This record gives sequence, structure tokens and C-alpha cells, in this order.
Amino acid sequence: MSDQPAKKKKVLDVSLLKRVFRYAAPYKTRFFISIFLSIALAVLAPVRPYLIQKTVTTFIAQENINWVIWITVIQIAVLLVETGARFYFTFITAWLGQHVVNDIRQQVYRKIVGLNLRQFDQTPIGTLTTRTINDIESINDIFADGLIPIVADLLSIISIFIVMLVTDWKLTLICLAPFPLLIIATYFFKESVNKSFMIVRNAVAALNAFVQEHLTGMAVVQSFAAEDQEFNKFKKINKTHRDANIKAIFAYSVFFPVVEIILAVSTGLLVWWGATSALAMSGEEATEMAGKIIAFVMYLNLLFRPLRVIADKFNVLQMGMIASERVFKVIDNEDYIKKEEEGSFAPERLEGAIQFDKVQFSYTPGTPVLKNISFDVKPGETVALVGHTGSGKTSIISLLNRLYQIQEGDIKVDGVPLREFQLDALRKNIGIVLQDVFLFSGSIYDNITLRNPNISREQVIQAAQMIDMHEFIMSLPGGYDFNVMERGSTLSLGQRQLISFIRALLYNPSILVLDEATSSVDTESELLIQKAIDTLISGRTSIIIAHRLSTIRKANKIIVLDRGELKEMGTHDELLALGGFYASLYKMQFDTPKILH
Repeated sequence: MSDQPAKKKKVLDVSLLKRVFRYAAPYKTRFFISIFLSIALAVLAPVRPYLIQKTVTTFIAQENINWVIWITVIQIAVLLVETGARFYFTFITAWLGQHVVNDIRQQVYRKIVGLNLRQFDQTPIGTLTTRTINDIESINDIFADGLIPIVADLLSIISIFIVMLVTDWKLTLICLAPFPLLIIATYFFKESVNKSFMIVRNAVAALNAFVQEHLTGMAVVQSFAAEDQEFNKFKKINKTHRDANIKAIFAYSVFFPVVEIILAVSTGLLVWWGATSALAMSGEEATEMAGKIIAFVMYLNLLFRPLRVIADKFNVLQMGMIASERVFKVIDNEDYIKKEEEGSFAPERLEGAIQFDKVQFSYTPGTPVLKNISFDVKPGETVALVGHTGSGKTSIISLLNRLYQIQEGDIKVDGVPLREFQLDALRKNIGIVLQDVFLFSGSIYDNITLRNPNISREQVIQAAQMIDMHEFIMSLPGGYDFNVMERGSTLSLGQRQLISFIRALLYNPSILVLDEATSSVDTESELLIQKAIDTLISGRTSIIIAHRLSTIRKANKIIVLDRGELKEMGTHDELLALGGFYASLYKMQFDTPKILH
């Protein structure tokens, strides 16, 4: 899903168009109404000029005032019908586009939340944001300003052209003599704007990715006084976006005056030829020619009106096609656990036995992160994973939750291979408190419950009271309804950690994972939650990842990892007595704490 520069595509990629329009199938009634209206508008387009011509050549010439009045009433009626039809056509195509966009966006987001985490490691978040927001909005343009409006405009052009030919083919050919110049101008305009729009589209994706990443990491930028360097990078991307837009604006600024000049030339040729011919004619023929000239002036304006925008609509269509191709790449991404790969085993509660059997895993092929890892955890045991950063501790947890797929070996829970579990059933039974706590915009209550309607406020309060957080939460403005803002920015690191701990308590998992759960908590807060940890892990399987070795002395088993390999396994006392890798880590931490902290 990398954001490669957009290549030029065929305007009408039929297979792609078919796929886009399949999303309109639930709304086929309105789709067919829009097609019918495009035909009706094409038929109505030449009616008013024809009626005016008839009025001049027949009723005014014959001084038939009654028919002049009736024709005027008919013209008003035609105008009202045409206006109503055009309004409904514009509304229904936009309505259709928005409903299709809504359905596609839901499908894309559902796919994104189901992708394996590897995709988020490889794809900038801003790029996925562009796919979900900007690119899908461009698909709306296929309906609102793209194919259906283009068809309507082409039908109107054909309808008017045929009426002009039938009325007077010589006059038609004369006044449309500059038409080849319009075709050439339209072609160059379309190509110029198309290139600019493709650059703009890529620049928007780059801007989204850059801004998303740097707003998230603003603390790092400011801490290292790197504002100027990062701002210069932003200016470069923004300049690309600006320059591409200016090129498109320049093309519009040239094209529209050119169209007006060609229309003026066509009108001049019409008047010159028509007037010259009329002067050489007798009374009735001259009147007939005068009526044609008046009608043809209107025909030309009606003909050039869609021609002014049809090139722009072709560009909109092409951008919509490029955007839809990008969106479909997300939808077609196969890097997720499919239903048939999930399994059907869905127990309400797990006993908590865990077995890793010769597990091998790598994020990048050829660079193993875990090498032949094997260990067993009995139900209710507390197991600690220790080792230097990058030793594979967090990877083990990610594999247990099936956030990534192992390459070799097997992982079993309660004797059942992970691949046989239904994903939701497995993950609901595993509670995780991460080192880097992520809170969503919204209330403390919503962040604790994750908007689960089955969890009551009383249950939340009870969980908060277990770790003495209730009084603190109630001291905030709004209590449990206090808005933590984006990423929980209104709370300290320790407070965010405690909120996530309440969340884990509330969901009462069979297996509890504490990934550096107390790393961001001060000594006082750590004492507050240590008692709750002891209560929580009692009777359930717990896996604790910690650099603070003092927090894992009570573990039933300590697994020592180094560079993806299992080095040692045993209790705290056994490993100290062994005098090996763990003893070295322990001695390093307590003899020279400054090295690790």
C-alpha cells in the first residue's frame, strides 16, 4: 500500500468502472432515474431555441399575437420543467455518489481495522488516512461530476448538433468551422490539468503522512530543537502541492478565455454568413433566415456551455478512477486473517494454559526476531519475560494475540492451536496493559469501556476503586466524563497507565499481559497498583514483561531472552543461583542502576 506516484491511466478503464458502479447496485432505481433524466435534458435542450425560431419566422411575421403569447407560456413551462429536471438530476447524482462513498468508506475502514499489524509497520498512517478520506471522496466525483454528467453533456451536444444540422446544415458547418480549434484546446487543457492533478494527489498523501507523523512526534521535534529542519521538509512538500495547483489554475485561466474567443468567432461567422444570405433573399426567406440566426445564437451558447466543462469533467473522472484503484488496493489487501483461517473454537472462558513449541518469527524475511522458542505456562501461573531491548519479549505477546503470524512452530492455548480459535474469542480472553498507553479522544469512561454498551458505570467505578483511582477520577471536571483529549494529552503518563489498568481489570481476562505496565508510574502510584496487580493475577495466567527486575521476584517462572533466543528459565532464586544471564542482568541493574535508568 505504498504511495507510489500515480501513473496515467485510461479514462475509461471498463473493469474498474464496473467495480465502482457495482456499489451503486443497492440504489439502482435512482441510478436509472439519473440516466433517464440525462436523456430527458438532452431532448429538452434544443426545444426553447426552436420555439423562439418558430415565433420569429411564423407568428411574429404573421402578426399572430395570440400564438406569440401561447408560445411564450409554453417556453416558460419548458424552462420550469428543464430547471426542475436539472435540479433533480444534480441532486440525485450527488446523492448517489455520497451513498456509494459511505458504503466504500465503511468497507475500507473495516478492512483496515482487520489488517495484520505488519501493514501498519510498513504503511504511513497519513497514507491510509488519505485512502479513507480524500481518495474515497474522489470516487464520489465519478457520480456527481464524472461519468453520468459527462453522458448527459454528450447527449445534449449530440441533440443540439442534430437539430442544427436538420435546421440548416450549411449554417451549422459555417458557424462550427472553429470547432477543431476547440478540440485541440480541450485536449491540451485536459492533459495539462491531468498531470497537475496527479501531482496534487500525491502531494496531498505526502502532506497527510508528514503532518500526521510529526504532530504525533512533536515532543521529539521540540525536545531536540528540530523545528527548523522539519519545517523545511514540510515547506518542500507544500511547495510541490502549491506549484501543481498553480499549473492547474494557469491551464484554467488560459482555457476558458480561449473557449470564449472560439464562441465569439463562431457567433461572428454565424452573423456574417446569415446576414449576407438574408440580404440576398426575399421577404419570407429573409425572415426565415433571421429566425435561424436567433435560434443558432442560442444553440451555440447551449453547445459551448457543456464543452467548457466537459474536459474538466474528464479530468475529474480520471482522478476518480486513479483514486478508486488506490482504494481497491486497500480493499483487496490479503494481509489479514480470513474467516476460514480463524477457526471456530470460541470458548467463553479460557483456563489459561499456554504452550510455545519451537516458534520462529521474523518481521522481515531473513531477519529472525524469535528463534526456536519453546516454553509452557500452566493455568494460573505468573510468568515473567526479561531481556535487553529487542530480545523478543513484546513479539511473544503479539504472537499470542495473533497480531502477527508465526513462520514456524506452533502456539497453543489450553492445548488448542491458535489457528483453531475464533479471533474475537481469543482476544477477548487476553487482557493487555501496554507500556505505551494509547487513549482515544473522549471521556475517561469511554476509554475504559471502549464504548462497550454491555459495561455499566457501576462496574467501571468498582474496577477504579480496586486500584484507588475512583477518588482521583471524581476530582477531575466531569469525573468519568472528563475529556482526556487526543492520545490522553490532559493526563500524565502515570495516570494514563492507571486508566489502562482499570480497563484490563474491567474486562476480567483469562490471560493477563503486563507489558512494562509500571514503567511510567512513579513510586507512589506503583505502590497503589501493586496490590491490585496481586489481586488481579491471582487465579489467572499472567505474563509480565519488565525491565524492573524487582517487580517479578514473585513470578512462578522467569524466561530470559536475548536476541530472540531463550537463554534461561526458572524462578528468581534458581536463576540467581545459576549465576548466568539473569544473574548478570540482576547484578547490573542493582549495582549500577544508572546504566539502565
